[in-house]
Amino acid sequence: MRLTPFVSACLLCLGAAQASAATPAPTPAAPTTRLDHILLWGHGIDQVTSVMAVKLGFQVRPGRDPDGVANRYIRFSDSSFIELLGITRADPKFDPGMKEDQQALKGGAGSRTFGFRSSSLDAIHQSLQALHYAVTPFFSGPDSAKPGWRLFAFDRAPLSSNTFFIDYAAGYAPDQFDPTNVDDYRVTREHPNSARALSSIWLVSGDADADRRQLEKMGFGHAVPVKLAAVGAKGFCVPVGPTALLALEPDGAGLAKQTIANGGPRILGVSYAVADLERAQRWVERGYERKLVSYRGLSGESILAPTQDDLGLSIEFHAMQPGGSPCTTASR
Repeated sequence: MRLTPFVSACLLCLGAAQASAATPAPTPAAPTTRLDHILLWGHGIDQVTSVMAVKLGFQVRPGRDPDGVANRYIRFSDSSFIELLGITRADPKFDPGMKEDQQALKGGAGSRTFGFRSSSLDAIHQSLQALHYAVTPFFSGPDSAKPGWRLFAFDRAPLSSNTFFIDYAAGYAPDQFDPTNVDDYRVTREHPNSARALSSIWLVSGDADADRRQLEKMGFGHAVPVKLAAVGAKGFCVPVGPTALLALEPDGAGLAKQTIANGGPRILGVSYAVADLERAQRWVERGYERKLVSYRGLSGESILAPTQDDLGLSIEFHAMQPGGSPCTTASR
């Protein structure tokens, strides 16, 4: 069995906190499933922390560094987060999945792994087994006396980027020692750039429809065709609870084509809703010392931070929208 990068990341969290059905049925995805977080490798842990905090205006929380791979957290009020990873010594201890990611990223910055969160973990695991997906056994932590997270991954990735399914015990938060402290919980989710919620994760590959078909088989249907002119991509918006997974491929010249040519399939971008788009824009413009032009994106008025060189992916900020399907306006 191959451990995915997230399993190693969960081991970092440990340090921080010290039968198939007769007829396969679609995975019971909605309404108990949503996108949870990405694993983002930096050129180094201090470099990626600086970019996120100084250039982009996120609050970054401490993690741990047990084996030469440090982690830190950016948490949001919708319960999603970003896990930052960085190598801190010449001989870090990788598991096979982390090593594979580092080889694909050529030792640089970027992301190839993301997670779904669901309160129906057992049902999804059973359904995926019935559909002949190579799912792993369950992993859990931080320890039997103090429940935290529970997850399973895949021995063979079904999508163009690695993924896993996870759920958390009530009150668990890997970035703080006392999750019962309500004030700390609230403050750690307030960001200078006013970011509030994860909207979408953008996968890019040479075949967006292949990812769409796999997602539909896994129980995530209702895909809507999309085009993202800002990055030169087209594909599908797939609703996942209140969030959206974009399965994309290059559409002419642009960032998507450059990304595939330089490093292959990966997470092309992540989109976040902000309470004050003008404030987020001012912060990014100061951080990167350039003016940005807003555009009408899939989630409404948006800006794209020029983070590819620093982070290996794009970060989009957009104004918060009323509730509804995350792919309602995706046909723009």
